[in-house]
Amino acid sequence: MSEALDPREATYIGHRTDGTIIKRPMSPHLQAYDMMQVTSALSIMHRITGMAWAVGALVLVWWLAALAAGPSAFAKVQWFLSSFIGILFLFGLTAVAWYHTLAGIRHMMWDAGRGFDMPSVYRTGKAVLVGTAVLTVLTWIIGIIAW
Repeated sequence: MSEALDPREATYIGHRTDGTIIKRPMSPHLQAYDMMQVTSALSIMHRITGMAWAVGALVLVWWLAALAAGPSAFAKVQWFLSSFIGILFLFGLTAVAWYHTLAGIRHMMWDAGRGFDMPSVYRTGKAVLVGTAVLTVLTWIIGIIAW
C-alpha cells in the first residue's frame, strides 16, 4: 500500500527559470527558533507587533465609528482611552508602532542585501531595541507637552 502524500506538498513545488523543478522551503515556525538568540526573538517580536498593530487599527476604527455615531458614543471611547488601562494600551501601541517600523527598516536593509554579517545583525538588533525605547518615550513627552 502506498503512503498518502500531504496535499500541502504540492504548494512547495516550483520551477526555476530554466525549467528545473525545485522544492520551496516551508516558512519557519516557533519550534524552529532558538529563543536564546537575539535574532530569533527579534523576528518573533516583529511578527507579534504586526498582529498588535492590527488590534490598534481596530481600536482606531472603534474611535472613528464612535466619532461618527455622536457625542455620547465618542465620550465612552474617550473615557476608556483616557483611563489607566487605556493609557497603558496607547503607550504599548506606541512602542509597538516604533518597534515594528524600525524592525521593518532593518528587514528592508536585508532585502537590499546589506547587514547580513553577524556583527551587523546584532548591532542593528540592539539599535531597534534602543530606538524603540527612546522614540516611544520621546513621542509621549512631545504628546504630553503639546497636550
